[in-house]
Amino acid sequence: MKKTLTALFSLFLAVPAFSQDKEEEKSKFTFSGYIDSYYLTNFNNPRDMKNGGASGTARAFDQKTGFSLGLVQTKIGYSTQKSDVVLDLAFGPNADLGNYGNNIGPLGTDGSSSLIIKQAYFNWKATDKFTLTAGQFGTHIGYEVIDAPVNYHYSLSNLFNNGPFYHVGVKAAYAFSDKFALMGGIVSGVDALYSNNNKPGLIAQVFVQPVAGWNVYVNGITINRNAKDPSTGLTPKGTYNLIDLATTYQVTEKFLLGLNAATGVEDKNGDGKFSNESWGGFAVYPKYDFTSTFSLGARYESFSNKNGMTALVANGEGVKVNSFTITPTFTVADGHLLLKPELRVDSFDKNFFVDGDNVDKKSQTTLTWAMIYKF
Repeated sequence: MKKTLTALFSLFLAVPAFSQDKEEEKSKFTFSGYIDSYYLTNFNNPRDMKNGGASGTARAFDQKTGFSLGLVQTKIGYSTQKSDVVLDLAFGPNADLGNYGNNIGPLGTDGSSSLIIKQAYFNWKATDKFTLTAGQFGTHIGYEVIDAPVNYHYSLSNLFNNGPFYHVGVKAAYAFSDKFALMGGIVSGVDALYSNNNKPGLIAQVFVQPVAGWNVYVNGITINRNAKDPSTGLTPKGTYNLIDLATTYQVTEKFLLGLNAATGVEDKNGDGKFSNESWGGFAVYPKYDFTSTFSLGARYESFSNKNGMTALVANGEGVKVNSFTITPTFTVADGHLLLKPELRVDSFDKNFFVDGDNVDKKSQTTLTWAMIYKF
């Protein structure tokens, strides 16, 4: 499918290394990254030149019709037996969209060098089982990630779009065995380098492997996202809670089945009732590898924001959307180049789009040709 979730878990805890003399520890540098670009056709034919033919907030990244650059990643790693450091820099339209929380710099002006920092963290491998991490790191929540080569589908799910992208803080992971691990941490805010209050949040993850080939991750975060009152210096009471399930099962050698489900609530006024303040949904990911260079995957997702608690709204009101995506993947150039023609249909329960004739639409169909080169 996309990545296996086990590989993603390992990504947070280690940096690959090249062969060294086993008799003495030596440092290891690694350099990797990717470039992705795409061509998108929107069958609603949006023509509003003010937004360049954008397909609206139904998409996190691939919003514009025609040719576009997606993201350029340069990732530098340095590793020893007891520590790792990762500097993950991203450039381009998708980098700005994914790092929107850092658009305003510490001097209060638009634009910031922090926009290019996708991740910047270090690990201290205190023991073979216990690892401490500090810095800015990608969220543990969800089935999909920002990195285009890691996901199977090019467009991202609404579960991903309306969840956290990254955190700044510290976390600790303990691997009891290959089949059971725990992670917990303290973070400052969500999707921003600088917190808007003095109330840190808590993150957690439980990993289990009930049987060989079946990986299960239960993820969570609880935090107060209310901004501090400048007149009093106090932060109003409020709680943002999100719990997430991400799992994959290798049914056969060629067939992988994935599932993501999440539910969130945000008690912004601090009354503790959480009435009409929830959102959530689920997505199913079947994928079949026909050969080593050709596979076919699909994604069906149902996402509800009927209470208008996330960014997915229509004219200020909450909506519900069902989406279907089908993506073949061709792997060429010795595995470096991924070619992904993708068909996606988004169906809303109320008018969400406007076509080229200024007619309101409840649905949108797009065809994308994505090209991803990884190194």
